[in-house]
Order: sequence, then structure tokens, then C-alpha cells
Amino acid sequence: AVQLKESGGGSVQTGGSLTLTCGAPGHPSSSRCMAWFRQAPGKEREGVASIYVGGSYTRYADSVESRFTISRVDANNTVSLQMNNLKPEDTAMYYCAASAYRAPGFCSVVSETTYDYWGQGTQVTVSS
Repeated sequence: AVQLKESGGGSVQTGGSLTLTCGAPGHPSSSRCMAWFRQAPGKEREGVASIYVGGSYTRYADSVESRFTISRVDANNTVSLQMNNLKPEDTAMYYCAASAYRAPGFCSVVSETTYDYWGQGTQVTVSS
């Protein structure tokens, strides 16, 4: 089974930045979708950003467009989520997700069923 390893959560003040990373040690496939979802207390999990690892196809939720950037960062197909200008409403547990094999194309940032593997989550807290 593919296990996802996340890192980079933490606490920042409004306007600050954080970078999350996610990798699949031992399973560095580029032919897959990867995404970040988040869940705030009392709310449903929502998609934040997605990427087709082997190409430049990215998608973002409207709420993070222009503030967050998802990208592949190394030859092991580790993916990062650079988060700038953070707001208190960005406070949530952030989950990395990865699909099994996918042909090149845009990956859903909405449908959780696109993704077969999930990380344990990393907490992001933004204080005002």
C-alpha cells in the first residue's frame, strides 16, 4: 500500500506563510494525481489544490487561488503546497491525498473519490 508522508504544518499569524510537503516513499510515481484537502473543526473536508504530478495541470479552490501554490519539488515526486498570506479561515487539518495511476490531465479538487491514498494530516493554525 502507498503510505503518504506529510510535513510542514504549524502556527503562524495572519499574513504569514507555511509550506506543506507530501511524499510517497517507495512509490515515486509521476502518473498520478495528488491533492491537498483540509478540514476545519465542525466543517466538512474540502479540496484546496490538486496537481497531476507528471505534468503542469493544477487546480485550486476559489478561496485559495492566488495565495496557494501546489507543485512538484523533487525527482521523488514530492509535492508541496506553498501557502502565502494566510488567514484565520485557513486554520484546519490539512490532508495529502494521492490517486492510483491516472492518465495525464487535470485532477479533481472537489471529488475525494479521485484519491485512493490519504495521509494522516498536519495541522495549520493561523491566528489573528
